[in-house]
Amino acid sequence: MRDAVIVEAVRTPVGKRNGGLSTIAAADLSALTLNTLIERAGVDPAVIDDVVWGCVSQIGEQSFDIARNAVLGAGWPETVPGTTVDRQCGSSQQAVHFAAAGVISGQYDVVVAGGVESMSRVPMGSSVDGKWPYGEGFRARYGDTAPNQGLGAEMIAERWGLSRGQLDEFGLQSHEKAAIAHDDGVFDDELFPIAAPVQGGGTNWVVRDEGVRRGGSLEAMARLRPAFKDDGRVTAGNSSQISDGSAALLLTTSEKAVQLGLTPLARVHTAVLAGDDPVIMLTAPIAATAKALRRSGLSLDEIGVFEVNEAFASVPLAWLAETGADVKALNPNGGAIALGHPLGGSGARLMTTLIHHMRNNRIRYGLQTMCEGGGQANATILELIERS
Repeated sequence: MRDAVIVEAVRTPVGKRNGGLSTIAAADLSALTLNTLIERAGVDPAVIDDVVWGCVSQIGEQSFDIARNAVLGAGWPETVPGTTVDRQCGSSQQAVHFAAAGVISGQYDVVVAGGVESMSRVPMGSSVDGKWPYGEGFRARYGDTAPNQGLGAEMIAERWGLSRGQLDEFGLQSHEKAAIAHDDGVFDDELFPIAAPVQGGGTNWVVRDEGVRRGGSLEAMARLRPAFKDDGRVTAGNSSQISDGSAALLLTTSEKAVQLGLTPLARVHTAVLAGDDPVIMLTAPIAATAKALRRSGLSLDEIGVFEVNEAFASVPLAWLAETGADVKALNPNGGAIALGHPLGGSGARLMTTLIHHMRNNRIRYGLQTMCEGGGQANATILELIERS
């Protein structure tokens, strides 16, 4: 029976809004990621059957099938196709699911999955263009108020009884963990440096995630104003950052990996989806995790590390409360609050970090999940393949 294994995973540093990566168009940032992936894997791009690429705001510079544009911009053979996926924040995690399914079914032998978002150049919400995107059926069912992720995060905090202090503490810990990870070289194998052009000439080397803040305090975070409600608990300090970034993974079968001389890092063990209330919007990772465990036949205790996207601190905190997972195994190197959340690239970024953490710490099973627009979630369980 065919399987789907990941043989390489890389990511850019995540740039702050209007930061070091903002001078690079998303298609070019994607092309840099694609070329770094095949260079590190040591494969000829001509063997790749498809590039499945996540991107949320598919307008302007990110329109017209950015996957194909990135392939051609990377100088790959014109024979390599590409397709672009939108499952909101989970777009590139969904790209991995599609790629793995294609490999297992025999539609692909070798495939790239990943994603990108340049939120500096293509602001979040650009594709809405002032129009109501939900249709009259949605309006009749859920009312005239468009779902808002920030208000959804507030609803979660209220429903699970999470205080402002708890959210701030989680946000502060994300920055502290990410800073330690950078200092200890934890991200070195997954990152690649980028020479970004500077306006007026010259080059700025972006080598680390730009959003990590050091020396923060709960007192400083407490002074931040609520972002979505006057009396709310969600602030910029306990929410993910608007960011630029890209990540990519190379998938094939165990048999094909041997033929190509590639060393598998991890196997896609289980891949599932879940849906939940689209108004509160951000709770589906709880259901997706339960579904993944049922499908896999694994228990929560068998999972050694969890990556739960930190769209807002209330999301992983509610997830922790419902699952009972070990908090020490959750986002051990920080998350989107510190590292940033480049929408369409985030799923692949999380998975790249997850794979390298599993390999470095010899963790057999890891689980990744993330909340997505519309009240959806992907969940993926990876199984480490030990080197012989």
